[in-house]
Amino acid sequence: MKRFPFLRADFTASLVVFLVAVPLCVGVAVASGVPAELGLVTGIVGGLVTGLLPGSSLQVSGPAAGLTVLVFEAVKEYGLGALGALVLAAGILQLAMGALKLGRWFRAISVAVVQGMLAGIGLVLIAGQLYALMDAKAPGSGLANIGALPRLVMDTARSGTGLTALAIGAGTIAVLVLWRRAARVLPAPLAAVALATTSVWVLDLPVARVEVSGLLDAIQPPGLADIGRLTELGVLGTVLAFALIASAESLFSAAAVDRLHDGARTDYDRELMAQGAGNTLCGLLGALPMTAVIVRSAANVQAGARTKASRVLHGVWLLLFAAAFPAALGVVPIAALAGVLVHAGWKLIPLRELRPLWRAHRGEAVVLCVTALAIVTVNMFEGVLIGLLLAVAKTAWETSQAHLEVHIPSVPGPVRVRAVGNATFLRLPKLLDQLEALPADRDVELDLSGLRHVDHACQAALENWAEQHRRSRSRAVELVS
Repeated sequence: MKRFPFLRADFTASLVVFLVAVPLCVGVAVASGVPAELGLVTGIVGGLVTGLLPGSSLQVSGPAAGLTVLVFEAVKEYGLGALGALVLAAGILQLAMGALKLGRWFRAISVAVVQGMLAGIGLVLIAGQLYALMDAKAPGSGLANIGALPRLVMDTARSGTGLTALAIGAGTIAVLVLWRRAARVLPAPLAAVALATTSVWVLDLPVARVEVSGLLDAIQPPGLADIGRLTELGVLGTVLAFALIASAESLFSAAAVDRLHDGARTDYDRELMAQGAGNTLCGLLGALPMTAVIVRSAANVQAGARTKASRVLHGVWLLLFAAAFPAALGVVPIAALAGVLVHAGWKLIPLRELRPLWRAHRGEAVVLCVTALAIVTVNMFEGVLIGLLLAVAKTAWETSQAHLEVHIPSVPGPVRVRAVGNATFLRLPKLLDQLEALPADRDVELDLSGLRHVDHACQAALENWAEQHRRSRSRAVELVS
């Protein structure tokens, strides 16, 4: 024990993380449209491989709800066989970004865009999982799922099986919300799924259960034909979306975990390479993509973990569970897993932060909402791009603050005009309006030395105005740079 002073704390924490991870790994896999065992495979790789690598010592990796929607769409579009190739390419891209020291640059991404991305994912996830909550099949895209909700309610009201599944799912959500005092002993997700599974088994309720195929049977490495599809434009876009969203979510999770403990801080470039190594292996195994997951990471810290041994051990427990008790998954009702993911999706929506954000930074709140709505109405990748472009445009507008300080002397003499701030084309119409409003019968001294930045459009426009003022009004205009 002297050689491993934190072994007891890490051992206990690993058991807690394992109990949290099991229902989440299975639930994310089922919601992604892939065999449940593949979620466990990604969790195992996240513990045994990513957990051993340097980067962030206490955050835990595995399949995440944040990528569920994107994975589901990719599997539906390209097939389950292509999933391994997509994840493999995304992992290699993450390794390259880490090697190029790009990890720290992810911290420069607008927080509003990230929150909007998570909110959009949460909305799409909830809309899709409401169907699984009632043992129904979702129509497809996020907007279609939302539009068909009234019909889902009517169909469920006329279906005994649907109402039974709804009761199981709603009960699962209720346990997740109300589970407080015993949370330190037994994690809420495991307790909720265990209670739902026991109820279904004891009462022999006619609801859909998880389909089990066996761990080895579920693993499907990508073939040469699947890898060959990486040259397609749509496939490359999906790979880029996997890599960027997984990297951003992992590194933002690392920043959040760093605030929960007093240990070593995260090395973002190494953490990005660790995530890339894990995703590369997941791709070779045909499993789900991984990210660092804040739910498991926070549980790890709160359970008293001190070193990376806790997350490695949690991978060991997942491996033993998947190898020894795969049939245990076959009794889990899908409605219970859907309830876990509906609750997880709700937690992705930053409702508490939205009102103070609107009061203090209205532009950021607009970026958040637009990003979320774009993801719901269009798709994940294009929605994030829309959010990023809007954030850049907002920043450009806010930094382009320029105004004119005008001094008109009472005695005959030139009007002194001093430009202050950052003059870009965005502020050009206002600046020209102010210049045109100057007295036409006076000479003008235009001082540009107060400008911290002048772009080419502004420079050319100001010089043209000065030349036209000289010609049309026969007045002297002096430009001071």
